[in-house]
Amino acid sequence: MRMRRPRRIFAQVLTAQVVITTGVMVLATGLFLAPLGTALDDQAMRRAQSIAQTTAADPDLARELVATGPDPRGPVQADAERIRTATGALYIVVMDTRGVRWSHPNPAEIGRHVSTDPSRPLAGREVRQIDTGTLGRSARAKVPLRDGRGRIVGAVSVGIAYDSVRGRLLGSIPGLLRYAGAALAVGVLATLAVSRSLRRRTHGVAFADISALLEEREAMLHGIREGVVACDRYGRIRLVNDEAARLLGLDAAAAAGRTPGEVLAPGRTAEVLSGRVSGADLLAVSGGRVLVANRVPTRDGGAVVTLRDRTELELLGRELDSTQGLLDALRAQDHEHANQLHTLRGLLELGRYERAVAFVAEVSGAHRASAEEIAERVHDPLLSALLVGKAAIAAERGVPLRVSAATLLPDAVVDPRDLVTVLGNLLDNALDAVAAHRSAAPAGPFAEPGAEPGTGPGAGPLGRPPAEPFVEVELRAEGSTAVLRVADTGPGVPPALRERIFAEGWSTKAAGPASAHRGRGIGLALVRRLAERYGGTARVTARAGGGAVFTVVLPEALARADSPHGPGAAATADARLTAAGEPR
Repeated sequence: MRMRRPRRIFAQVLTAQVVITTGVMVLATGLFLAPLGTALDDQAMRRAQSIAQTTAADPDLARELVATGPDPRGPVQADAERIRTATGALYIVVMDTRGVRWSHPNPAEIGRHVSTDPSRPLAGREVRQIDTGTLGRSARAKVPLRDGRGRIVGAVSVGIAYDSVRGRLLGSIPGLLRYAGAALAVGVLATLAVSRSLRRRTHGVAFADISALLEEREAMLHGIREGVVACDRYGRIRLVNDEAARLLGLDAAAAAGRTPGEVLAPGRTAEVLSGRVSGADLLAVSGGRVLVANRVPTRDGGAVVTLRDRTELELLGRELDSTQGLLDALRAQDHEHANQLHTLRGLLELGRYERAVAFVAEVSGAHRASAEEIAERVHDPLLSALLVGKAAIAAERGVPLRVSAATLLPDAVVDPRDLVTVLGNLLDNALDAVAAHRSAAPAGPFAEPGAEPGTGPGAGPLGRPPAEPFVEVELRAEGSTAVLRVADTGPGVPPALRERIFAEGWSTKAAGPASAHRGRGIGLALVRRLAERYGGTARVTARAGGGAVFTVVLPEALARADSPHGPGAAATADARLTAAGEPR
């Protein structure tokens, strides 16, 4: 049977760590033994050198060497054997200048020439080496032997049995192995603990599955149509998927490792991603887009933020509000038309035909004049239709919508939808403010907290709302710049709140059933973001006599005369429609 490699991560890591730990311990033991053997050799040679130097320092030995001959019973042999026995050396050989032995542990060798070259010690140099002689391998040292006048008369060679050196080395191995075994056991136990922790963290996933899981994760994150931004415990961005990069206008590679505050403009979006704003389904505006953000903390201290694009839903919601207002206005006009028809029928039954004709002309002329006036001043069909619709809604709510005499906007609008978004939001807020202020509600949409009813800016005498509430709109062109201005007679905006009202998610209005499909605090934030995208401004000031004036400047929102979208192009299009027999 062939042994199979373990597939689980913890098992593979355990096996690898045990093998590595064992290999490291064997290598460390080998690396320790090698210098230990060298150190023992050097120690033995130094010991032999010390014995040789001590022996050669005896002045009687030099006199005896000169005065006598090589004799196994001579004084040189006796002194050498006495020192060898006392020091435990393998041998002590005393030789003359010819290399002839005068002492040796084997008396038969006395008088014979030494087996190794004696030239170096006889030349006055000391020698240390591991060599093989007549008594086998030994750690030896040779020193010159001098007489009382300093003349070299011979040499002393001392050997330490090499088997004793090897024995000391081998004797140290068991202790060393015990230490190595203990270290190996500790390493294996630590490895086992790490592997068990790894098994808990990886849930028993196999190595072969990691690549597939990573590929699935990447495909899922970059394939879903919801933005995902992951941050670590220090607030730095770790991951930005494709949809989040598109919604936030980020470069995913450049954003990695940086905080949301460093890669995003100051505002609610950066605060939500950083965790400074908490809650579920938080609304934010980024680059003209309305986003719904949810931030979920992770176990490692970081967080994952999901972003959903709610721009289309927000626009549809506002269109639904406008449609609902139009329906209410049409319902009211239906009642009004019914009354007018009853009046017309009565005039006809009474035979007052001339008066009936005049009554019909008067009623139809008033509505036609209002719509024609708007169309003459605002040439773009989307914007003029918006104003006509808002005028009907304002009439239903009892708030006249006036078009300023200074209003004049050509039809060369680069993107009418942006202007519709800006103007629609401003008109909705103005109508809400005037209607709430007129109905003497406890506080208007922009009233300061704790203010008494009817005491805000723009209140009439004795704290009552002004006698003639209205909303006035002005659209004009300054070259290629569009200027939108909406004034109302509502409670106005206190100076302390004039910047805060443009922040995402901030509103003094209570979300009711009519606005259940969308959140509050988005309209004015969208207005400012669109203005900033055009390089313009959005601000609010006080109206003389009470109320508020919102002014939005959009540079390059209008096409120049020589551009493909300029007035000449519109005139050419009108000529083509007329030639085709279609009304403009």
